[in-house]
Amino acid sequence: MTAEYEAVKPPESELVIVTGMSGAGRTTVAHALEDQGWYVVENLPPAMLGPLTEMMSRSQGSIPKMAVVMDVRSKEMFPEIRDALANLTASGVKFRLVYLNASDEVLIRRFEQGRRPHPLQGDGRIVDGITKERGITDQLREAAEIVLDSSTMSVHDLARSVTELFSESGPIILRINVMSFGFKYGLPTDANYVADVRFIPNPHWVPELRPQTGQDKEVSDYVLNQEGTSDFIENYLKALEPVFEGYRRENKHYATIAVGCTGGKHRSVATTIELGRRLAQFPNVRVSISHRDLGRE
Repeated sequence: MTAEYEAVKPPESELVIVTGMSGAGRTTVAHALEDQGWYVVENLPPAMLGPLTEMMSRSQGSIPKMAVVMDVRSKEMFPEIRDALANLTASGVKFRLVYLNASDEVLIRRFEQGRRPHPLQGDGRIVDGITKERGITDQLREAAEIVLDSSTMSVHDLARSVTELFSESGPIILRINVMSFGFKYGLPTDANYVADVRFIPNPHWVPELRPQTGQDKEVSDYVLNQEGTSDFIENYLKALEPVFEGYRRENKHYATIAVGCTGGKHRSVATTIELGRRLAQFPNVRVSISHRDLGRE
């Protein structure tokens, strides 16, 4: 690629706001940030966010990195978070919003294993609390710069992801996760962009290729050499160039590109690997590759 991206100097003080679903890993994220030297405030009532950021601005650099965890434990006060974030934006305060998510099934299992009630379930079931919390936080998920789905992550995986996202300074490093998936298993909830490669002939119908995956050279060659595949990849990369430029202007650091085929075994896997290889050639871009549904068949 020929695009060049101008390095953007990060702000002197960084503010990250962590929210999301109970049981999705907010505490793990808070601990990971604290281990990196961030000043972490947990369970902050939304009304205190403004005064806290004022204190941070008056600290003259003594608190260069602050992370604030805000969640439904603040009960009736939590819906005020949207107004609090709007006030920060209106005041010119720059921040990154991180939303932690997980599937209902995983959240239920975690609460049952921990033998703790969901903070919003009251006299109902765990799933009732989860449903109520999703209704309250859905707008925050839509507004978040970073959505981390911890459904398939251990606490160590999640902590490592946070470390990779927030440990560096200097020129903005765009961290792009290119993920293959199968449409029949549902769309990834944390995808910023979704590409559909079901237009490519399916290796599933080639007997000698069916048992292999997109990680195998024979399947990869078959997929990448099909008519239209090369044009799709080239044009998709060109379409991402202005997106990356905009991310740098807006001080954004992370995105997930999901590439889907029917089962997440052949076409999406081969295309994901090739997209990741090409994206890694962009300046100041760090690429990770994951295959959500590989092996599920």
